Amino acid sequence: MSVSKSITKDGKKVTITFYIKKEAAQGAKQIFLICEHNGWEPVAMKPQKNGTYRGSISVPTDVQPSYQYRFKYVMPDDQVKFDNDWDAESYCPNPFSGENSVFTVSKTAPKSAK
Repeated sequence: MSVSKSITKDGKKVTITFYIKKEAAQGAKQIFLICEHNGWEPVAMKPQKNGTYRGSISVPTDVQPSYQYRFKYVMPDDQVKFDNDWDAESYCPNPFSGENSVFTVSKTAPKSAK
């Protein structure tokens, strides 16, 4: 799993692209990204031919100088399974006695980071 960031030319948004490796997908038939940027509403990840998954979201950079967004992956096969990004920037506690993955957005975000 990994996350890459790309800031728009005007610097007002960052597109965050999430990649889930085949072994991390664990044979899931569907994977959703849930993130606080949109009230934890699921965003479908797209399966790739090689067994990986990919998905993107855009978040504003002009809300405050820097902000950390919490996120998780949901794999609803047979039973709902929540998983963190194995390569997240950091992790923070959640109210369910677990952790959420974290990515940071700022006006000074690099054009591309992995």
